[in-house]
Amino acid sequence: MKKIVATSLLLFGMAVFGQTKDDSIQFRKISTEILNNGKGYTELRELTKNIGHRLSGSEAYEKSVKWAEQKLRDAGADKVWLQEVMIPVWVRGKESLHIQTGNGKWKKIKMLSLGNSEGTGGKDISGDIIMVKSLEEYDKLPAEKVKDKIVFFNYPFNQGNVQTFISYREAGAYRRTAASLTAKKGGRFTIVRSLSSAFDDVPHTGNMRYDENIPKVPAVTIGNTSADELEALLKSQKVTAKLNSNCGMKGEKLSHSVIGEITGKKDQNIIVVGGHLDSWDVGEGAHDDGAGIVQSIEVLRTFKKLGIQNNHTIRAVCFANEENGTKGGKQYGKIAKENNEKHIFAIETDAGGFSPRGISLEMNESQRNQIKSWVTLFLPYGVYNFEGKYSGSDIAPLHEMGVPTAELVPDPQRYFDIHHTEEDTFEKVNRRELLLGSAVMTQLIYMIDKNW
Repeated sequence: MKKIVATSLLLFGMAVFGQTKDDSIQFRKISTEILNNGKGYTELRELTKNIGHRLSGSEAYEKSVKWAEQKLRDAGADKVWLQEVMIPVWVRGKESLHIQTGNGKWKKIKMLSLGNSEGTGGKDISGDIIMVKSLEEYDKLPAEKVKDKIVFFNYPFNQGNVQTFISYREAGAYRRTAASLTAKKGGRFTIVRSLSSAFDDVPHTGNMRYDENIPKVPAVTIGNTSADELEALLKSQKVTAKLNSNCGMKGEKLSHSVIGEITGKKDQNIIVVGGHLDSWDVGEGAHDDGAGIVQSIEVLRTFKKLGIQNNHTIRAVCFANEENGTKGGKQYGKIAKENNEKHIFAIETDAGGFSPRGISLEMNESQRNQIKSWVTLFLPYGVYNFEGKYSGSDIAPLHEMGVPTAELVPDPQRYFDIHHTEEDTFEKVNRRELLLGSAVMTQLIYMIDKNW
């Protein structure tokens, strides 16, 4: 009798919050289809091995546009098109960093220029290094102590945070602002400790920003091991740095985001699932964000393969230029507004292809509570965390227009070991983890489409 009552109460609760036993069955069908027949892993291999890294404005990025267009057609999209967008063109070029200590010898240091940084025009720029551990410490330095110096911002990634994205956001302030802060006090260039959770010597690149009212000086990053070694040297002696870099901005060019959709059977309201097609110009852009691209395409393929009759239009967007401009996301929002398109939900996957652990929800409390009420459906797939209140940068313009937005939350423990580095390769992606992310995305879109 107790078992019958408990079962009845469970079914009643599921019905009240918009879920039924049939939904659990459909979840299982989705995961079984993707884990057995999903194309995402093989498609990621094609993208990373045949094209590789694909910085906006590069020839490789244009190849990836054609690749994504074909994959969306193969997935069964009713419509596929390219959305024009003007994107910045930044070129790394040849670069090197050396340090010199009391013995007079120069030692080459492994480094990367930060994205969008100006270079040295192929000339050597040198100066003595001064080190600071925090922005607060730097603020206290008088300009005369910084003038003509090289400023080393040695702020370490906080290993104490279980949620690594918290540490990344904290350290990100240094990458974004160090160059202009250095230039404001007359420094020649800046060295930034990488935003890395790994104990290795791999430098992590990433976007930086200039204050347009301050002269532009170069910004480079070094790995954790080199940062520790440089810190030890500076405690005992004077260290000089010498930078030679040919990187810099090369204007803008016309490029494209890639869009495919399955037309809604009930109305033309739009549900977006997406990732960004571009990557940094090191590694292969596998986790960031090739994984998100193939996961988004997999959602369309699975709906078609299982014959799920979607009420609303489900649209997969492969955004251009997320890494060094977010021009693709901004343009998508602009066109959506101009066309009076009604978007009812958008989710981005841009945190790696690791096992899904949650879904972050940036929306009102009523909408959050409805999605959180579906947790019993997601628990069998290892997804339990619905507490986040953020979503991806590409769909931020949609959120500003009042659209409820979300982001897939994979396990975060390994992501910042390889993020924005030469280590972000196909071999770092596990097939089952990647495909489970696709399954969870598809399951969520199924529930949104059915209930919203």
